[in-house]
Amino acid sequence: MIVKVLEVIATSEISFDDAIKNAVKEVSKTVKNIDSVYVKDMKCHVKDGEISSYGCVCKVSFRVE
Repeated sequence: MIVKVLEVIATSEISFDDAIKNAVKEVSKTVKNIDSVYVKDMKCHVKDGEISSYGCVCKVSFRVE
């Protein structure tokens, strides 16, 4: 079995959890057999003293057929 890893950056205005879900949702549009997601890094953008968006760098692992 061969596993490939694709690194993506995902964002959300709601939460880190939502950003990770967005990463999986977008990658799954073109990649099959996703096994796992490793969250490599997380950050927030701040505007006027409030968090305006959440971002994460995700490594998405998938099996190659």
